[in-house]
This record gives sequence, structure tokens and C-alpha cells, in this order.
Amino acid sequence: MSTGLTTAPAAAGGTLRLGDDLTVNRLGYGAMRLTGPGFWGEPADPDEAVRVVRRAVELGVNFIDTADAYGPFSSDRIIREALHPYADDLVIATKVGLTRPGPDDWRPVGRPEYLRQQTELNLRHLGLETIDLLQLHRIDPAVPLEEQVGELAELRNEGKVRYIGLSEVTVEELEKARAVTPIVSVQNLYNVAERKSEDVLRYAEQHGLVFIPWFPLAMGQLAGPGSPLEAVLEDHDATPAQLALAWLLRHSPALLPIPGTSSVAHLEENVRSTSIQLSDTAYQAVTDAC
Repeated sequence: MSTGLTTAPAAAGGTLRLGDDLTVNRLGYGAMRLTGPGFWGEPADPDEAVRVVRRAVELGVNFIDTADAYGPFSSDRIIREALHPYADDLVIATKVGLTRPGPDDWRPVGRPEYLRQQTELNLRHLGLETIDLLQLHRIDPAVPLEEQVGELAELRNEGKVRYIGLSEVTVEELEKARAVTPIVSVQNLYNVAERKSEDVLRYAEQHGLVFIPWFPLAMGQLAGPGSPLEAVLEDHDATPAQLALAWLLRHSPALLPIPGTSSVAHLEENVRSTSIQLSDTAYQAVTDAC
């Protein structure tokens, strides 16, 4: 299973604090790809999916991000099969608020009773008594935000949730939610080539929130032959994915990348990114190129 990574290199990227009492290594794992085509149904190779999750933890990954909508529940079941009973330092984050009529079809549903139902199902499928981090997957425009976040706060008060996060929000929406209940994290689309949420990232830094960038490996058209980053890749003996992750780890101490994969080999490639130390010149070259 291993290809030379025998220690816990995920820890080389440093740590950050989630809420008051959870410390995690800054390279996590996103479980969305533990599913079938269109993020629907079971994966083509369930055994490999289990191996990926176990290998991630072996390599020091102690933050795993999933959601009821992945499958639905396919990733939850794989995580449970691979890791239950869970290690004390393992933090499992999940999300509710998107329903799945079919492959590649995602629709927000923020009715409080639905959010509660899906939280209960997450607990059951993951085999948890308490969800470390429950995130509102999307804000449902048909339901007042206060009602959606308020239901998550009620679940926290009942001991079913430890901390609450948001996904795909603006600074204004984040502040509105924080007026209802404490928020410890935000998960927005963010990568070296897509930085529309830079203001949300800076807000997270200023207020002690964790920013979880989804789709962290994207580099646009900047990774091919003749690209302005070709020299940087060669100098660091890095793949484009590794460079994308190394840039995120350098860019902000609030960032917690969660690259996902269904391959052990790709997982190990991603984790090696924590050993890449970008020089000031290389970091600026990547920043300016995108």
C-alpha cells in the first residue's frame, strides 16, 4: 500500500485550532470522491476507497470532511467501515443542506426539520454520538438564514454537534450567521486560480475562523508545458497538484486544504506537498501568475 511514506507527513504542514479544543493538521481529506460518477452512488472500487481513507489517517491526516449529499451517504459509510471506532484525535466534519435528486444535481434545502433529519442520519451512518463540525452546505434562499443556523445551534445545544460552520457564503452572510450563534469555520471555493473569496479568507484570519478551501487543487491553465510556472515546478520537483497545495499552505495560516481522491497513489502525492517549502520568489511567481 505504501510508496515510501512511512511516518505522518501531513503534520509537516503545521496545525490549526478549530473552535476551543480541536487541533488538526493543516492538510485534511475531502471525501466527496468516495462516490460514483456525478458524486452519486457507490464508488467503482469500494475496497480502494477504504484503503484511501485508512492510508490518509496513517499519513497523519486527522481532519476528514464529508457530507450527507455525497452519494448520498456513500462516503459516510466508507469512512465508518475504514475507521470506526475512531481515533481520539480524528476530527470528522460533515454538512447538511443540499439534497440530491440525481447525479451532478445539487439543490439547497434549509428547512429546519430537514437539517435535523439529515444530521441524525449523518450521526447514524458515521457511527457518531456527536459531530465535531457540522456545516450548512448551502444557504437555502427560501428559508431565513436565522432559522437554518438556529436549527444547527439547537442541535449543538442538544449535544449532537460540537461546532458549526458555513459553506459558500459572503462576509455579510457570515456576519449575519455569527449574530445568531458562534461559527468556527467557512468552506468556500478557493484555490490558486480562483480567489473570489479572498475577502472571506481575510475575514476568517481576523476573527480566528478556519477557512476550508474546496476544490483546492485547481491551477487553471498554469500547469502545462510552457506555462509561467514550469520553472517553479521543476525547481521544487513538484507536480501541479503539490504546488497548488503548497501555495495554499503558504498563503494563509487560516487555510485548511482538503484535497480529495479515490486513489492511494494520488493521496500520497498530495500529502507530500507538506514538505515543499516555497521560497519568497516562488510563492510570488505563483501568486502573480494566477
